[in-house]
Amino acid sequence: MRCDRGQTLPIYIWLSGILLFVAFAFFAFAQAASARSGAQSAADAAALAAAQDAREELVLGLETAIGNADADWLDWLDGDLFPGNGADAAARRLAAQNDSAVQGAAQRVVVNGYPGYRVEIKTNYTVGDSIIPGTESMRAKAHAQAVIKPRCDFDLEADPKKPVVLDCDGETIDIDPGDFRPDDLPEASVLFSVYLAE
Repeated sequence: MRCDRGQTLPIYIWLSGILLFVAFAFFAFAQAASARSGAQSAADAAALAAAQDAREELVLGLETAIGNADADWLDWLDGDLFPGNGADAAARRLAAQNDSAVQGAAQRVVVNGYPGYRVEIKTNYTVGDSIIPGTESMRAKAHAQAVIKPRCDFDLEADPKKPVVLDCDGETIDIDPGDFRPDDLPEASVLFSVYLAE
């Protein structure tokens, strides 16, 4: 009996060591998955911020074009005339709020025919210490794309110098260039939707 106990103890210690190693390995993978999830959330937020900033530029450009007798303001409803001056800064602000940094710059893209932005980020925080060497300095990376989709239809024969009726996903907007005030336009989200896309 004593001999059996003596043989069982090393096996028990060996199995306990293996179980501890497996537990620490799972913990390391969980740390990496958490960092990756945080990075993706930061990338999503940054891409949406860039596209939303571009949408605001679209509405400002639309307001200016409607007030300009020589401009075809209906072209602005296609959603691709934004200059994109503040998109990169907006993406960087949102990435920073999520403890991450934009890599390079927010890139203007076209996805499924819609204009938008692609943003790549890297977290400022690391995966953390674990039994896997190198994780203490490893940072998570992710990317995301957000697009701007026009929501308004109108008569293709419409004259931009005359009153035009817009159908924005069921909401009717009347625009009279001859008697226009910026307040006549609805919220930007009524004219253009912004969403994540792959």
